[in-house]
Amino acid sequence: MSAEQPLRNRVRAHRLARGWSQAELAARAEVSRAGVSAIEAGRLVPSAATALALAAVFGCRVEDVFSLSAERDRGSNWAWQPSREPCRYWHATVAGRTLLYPVEPTSLGTTPHDGVLGQGVLREQSSTAPGDTLVIACCDPAVGLLAGELLRTQGIRLLALQRPSRAALALLARGLIHVAGVHLAGGGRRSHNVAAAKHELQQGFALLRVARWQEGLAAAPDLRVRSARAALQARMRWVGREVGSAVRELLDDLLGDRSPPRRLAYSHRGVAEAIRCGWADVGVCLRLVSEEAGLDFVGLRQEDYDLCYPAEFEGDPRIQALVEAVRSSSYRRALADLPGYDTVHTGDLQRISWLPARAAK
Repeated sequence: MSAEQPLRNRVRAHRLARGWSQAELAARAEVSRAGVSAIEAGRLVPSAATALALAAVFGCRVEDVFSLSAERDRGSNWAWQPSREPCRYWHATVAGRTLLYPVEPTSLGTTPHDGVLGQGVLREQSSTAPGDTLVIACCDPAVGLLAGELLRTQGIRLLALQRPSRAALALLARGLIHVAGVHLAGGGRRSHNVAAAKHELQQGFALLRVARWQEGLAAAPDLRVRSARAALQARMRWVGREVGSAVRELLDDLLGDRSPPRRLAYSHRGVAEAIRCGWADVGVCLRLVSEEAGLDFVGLRQEDYDLCYPAEFEGDPRIQALVEAVRSSSYRRALADLPGYDTVHTGDLQRISWLPARAAK
C-alpha cells in the first residue's frame, strides 16, 4: 500500500484517550516510537501487521483506528445519524471510538464545529483533537462555568449536550458520551441517583458531586404567587417539562390527578423564558434561571446534582481533568456565587461497584 492512498487514522486520539505517550504506545505495540509518530502524522502507512498490533493494544477493531475513506466514516462513526445535509458536526473519542455528533443547541451557545458533512463527504476543519474533547449530557444551566475551567486549566474542550437525567444516563449506557449529569435525588437523598445509575448502566460507576441545588416554582411577578397551593388553586397557564426529567417528576407530584401541561419546555431556561415572554404563568425550574429571568420563585426542594461516569473511564485523562476542575477552588467559588447552588460537598466522589445478580449470590 502506498502512502498516497486515502488512509485516515485515529492513532493519536486513541493514544491520548488512554493517557499514553508515543513511547509507551510503541512499547506496547512492539513498533518504533518514530514509526508511531510518522503514522499519527500521516507520513507513514502502517503494514497490516502494525495496524493489527495497534488495534490489539487499543482493544478495538482495525476499522476503529484506520479507514480508507470518509464515506466509511459516515456510516459507522455517527453517535446518531444527522437529520439533514449539510450537517456540521463535533468529534470526540469515547471508549476507543471516534464519534461524530451532529451540532445541536447547547447551554454553551454556539460551540465551533469540527467539520461538515455535505453530499456524503466529510470535511474536517478543526484543530481540536477528538482525544481532547469531553462529552457530557446534562441539564445544568451553569455548565459553562465548568467548560471554562476545563479549557483554561486543562486544555480540555467540553461538549455539553442538553439532556434530562434519564436520557443522559441512557446515552452513557450506550457508550456515546463520557459523563451524564444526574439529579434524581428527591428530597436530597443521593441514593436515588445511585439507584437510577445502577439500573441504567449495569456496571461500576462513580458519582462526582457538583452541587445541591434548589428547585421550585417560577412565576410571573405580577401574579404574586407565594406558595404551590396558591398556584394550584388559581387558574394559571403552566409550562411543563419532557418525560424523563427530574423536574417533570416533581411537577407530576404537584399536579396529582390533573392533566400535565400542554406547553413543554426542554430546559430549565426554557421554562423561565416561556414565563418571561408571557406564554405561560408558572412552571418548575431551578432558582438560578428563575432569578436570572426576573421571576418570582417559590422553593420546593433541594436535589443533589452529580456527574456520573463508568468506572472504566477513571484512567482517561479527561475524566481526571474533570475531577480536578470540579474540585478546584476557582470553580467552587464561581459556583457558590450562584443563587440556589449549595457547594458544601462539591467535589465529593462516590464509587459504586456492580455485580450481576447471579454473581452477587
